Amino acid sequence: MSHSQDDNPITPVTAAQLNRISGQGIYTSATSVDPDAVNVAEALVATLDGTAETPLLTPELQQLTEQVRQKATFGFPRITADDGVRLSAHTIKLNTSEPRPVVIVPSGWTPFGWIIFEYAYLQLALRGYHVLAYTPRGIGLTFPVPGGSFIDAPWTSGGTIDVAGPSDWADGSTVIDYAQEYFQPSKIAFLGESYGSGISQLVAAHDQAARVDAVVALSTWGDLADSLYQNDTRHLKAVQALIDFTGGPVERKFDPATRQILEDFMAGENLDDVVAWGKERSPASYVDETNARGVPTFISNTWHETLFPANQAIAHFERLTVPKRLNLWIGDHAAPEGAGLTIPFSGPNLPVEEAFAWLDHHVLGADNGVPGWKPVSSQIMFTYTTEPDPGTGQNVITEPAVRETAQSWADVTTSTETWYLTASSTDRRDGGLGTAPETGWKREFTAGQITAATAVDAIITTGQAEWKGNPKPYPTGTFDRRHLAVWTSGPLQTGRRIRGVPGLTLTVRSSAPSTTLVAYLFDVAPDDTARIITHEPFTLRELSPDEDRRATWQLQAAGYDLAPNHRLMLVVNSRDQLYSDAGDGAAGSITFTSAEDTSARLVLPLG
Repeated sequence: MSHSQDDNPITPVTAAQLNRISGQGIYTSATSVDPDAVNVAEALVATLDGTAETPLLTPELQQLTEQVRQKATFGFPRITADDGVRLSAHTIKLNTSEPRPVVIVPSGWTPFGWIIFEYAYLQLALRGYHVLAYTPRGIGLTFPVPGGSFIDAPWTSGGTIDVAGPSDWADGSTVIDYAQEYFQPSKIAFLGESYGSGISQLVAAHDQAARVDAVVALSTWGDLADSLYQNDTRHLKAVQALIDFTGGPVERKFDPATRQILEDFMAGENLDDVVAWGKERSPASYVDETNARGVPTFISNTWHETLFPANQAIAHFERLTVPKRLNLWIGDHAAPEGAGLTIPFSGPNLPVEEAFAWLDHHVLGADNGVPGWKPVSSQIMFTYTTEPDPGTGQNVITEPAVRETAQSWADVTTSTETWYLTASSTDRRDGGLGTAPETGWKREFTAGQITAATAVDAIITTGQAEWKGNPKPYPTGTFDRRHLAVWTSGPLQTGRRIRGVPGLTLTVRSSAPSTTLVAYLFDVAPDDTARIITHEPFTLRELSPDEDRRATWQLQAAGYDLAPNHRLMLVVNSRDQLYSDAGDGAAGSITFTSAEDTSARLVLPLG
């Protein structure tokens, strides 16, 4: 089942390839999956369906396929939706007359549809589940052929992408119909990663017969509108990455109405319509339905998430009254669980193992530790122990990061600490962060430039490296003070346990009628190298050159241990590659002042 015509044949999987994917993750960029990860998935399927002409798998993977072959049969059906669209699907049916639960897996937003997580389906079958994986409508590789026509890969579904809209909800119910007829399951669960996770939650909330018994939502969203557009700032890079990662031309992948929404978003036009479109596709909009149905819901996200930032997922989680779990991990989108759904590991992949344990309890009825879990579990940033790998020079985790649990998100923060922005710090170039308010100062910079203070180098891949123990270093001396403002504390003798959502208030004057501010909070080591704790943009409009405007906004949630003798650094600039820029790159001036005691402050959550 090669994903192109004849130019990319399936090759034998090697241990070296698996080790590399384990160490680096399954993405080589925001819009490309590692070809070796795709090859592993194709080799597994080819072995299972008997089309492999030569042995393709490592001994461990070969044993896995043989184990599942002995207890199940495999299928590759097309499931016809109500409007005639045919969905590519894959089934693993256990050979038993005893009723067993089925796990339905809508694929993520990837050109490789359901095939990429074949390893996970086999693991689920060994745990005692029937499996039905499918590619949502419009998703999957589409190849141009001579004459101007196109053909689809075997895992590509028909139709156009509805972006987790009503057609996807209806398709989910159609897939449940198929599962009930084919498997006659005892219970039904949905498990999804990324795009599939949002669809899973939405199907659970909308299926008219309320047939979904549990949901696992990995790297998920609660509010799609807030994920892509918040604080009057558009998350342009994330949306462009999604558009570029559909597997085919935009005009074939989206219908005219959806293309118009995407064009309006990218152009910053008709944003009320864009927001309404996003709210319709948000599990948070249907939390009452989910609560009324009592669907146990497992949510996983990352602190430095660039596609679906953590705050909106946390807010959705807090409104759920069902049995629930929120796991927050180091890294970015799909970094914690992506490889664990794709390849074997030498040890457990906790993000995946805990998701499976959730299903084991809620649909298999396993008497495991899930009932004793506290609802919130946070992996604390940069508390792991690492050492350099002799071969690559990259850090390898020798001790995993500490995790902390809480009964609710509100319990994560036990106190707050206010840091006031002041005129100067020990570094005379910068302002300071102090414990007492200070008025009468101002700091000014020229807007319009991308600076070395950035959220990430690249969507997903920067976070994959962080997840594996290699967070991005920021040499703070490279921060060009002509194009940003900096406030730094002195060395903190006792360190800080940052837990929760920081808040920032600034008084701003701009020479332009609109301006975007991007705030970053850094941990600065004694050698002046920093790591990012969190960040968030904010856009101000209808400004006058002689007007001081107060701006207050929340940064993204953080679970971070600041070591003793490290410093806090707050940086604010006007542009980041991830976001829209209200100033359109114009070189105006931005001035921060503190005319009142409370007009310039950082509120730090502690736990």
